[in-house]
Amino acid sequence: MEVILIKDVENIGYADQIVNVKPGYANNFLIPQGYAKAATESARKVLAENIKQRAHKEAKLVADAEALAAKIAENPVVISMKAEDGKIFGSVTAANIAEALAGKGIAVDRKNISVDSVKTVGEYEAVAKLYKGITATVKFSVVAE
Repeated sequence: MEVILIKDVENIGYADQIVNVKPGYANNFLIPQGYAKAATESARKVLAENIKQRAHKEAKLVADAEALAAKIAENPVVISMKAEDGKIFGSVTAANIAEALAGKGIAVDRKNISVDSVKTVGEYEAVAKLYKGITATVKFSVVAE
């Protein structure tokens, strides 16, 4: 019996995949538990349309993320911290970088920025995750106030 998986099922397949399973397994477990639905002709058409629409939305999100990555690469940021003899008090965090980017009109969530420990004045790089597999390198310089 062919079914369309609604959720990922271990050792069977992934969501939105059409798989062939034994009728008892489909009727007694997959369909009642909400893991699958019968692969009727109308369900196949709905699945094809959903995949097509999702691909269109995905392409737009990827394009937006790539444009944001290019904008981040073009705009290095400057973070001013209290410092003495080249060593800053505290350290530069992802929140500091997100705030500096927001000052330039670039919105990136601080949770998506990863930065190594920065405790001295100088130029550094951080990585911002923008979307699935798309990252941007944020160049920033730390200066003394």
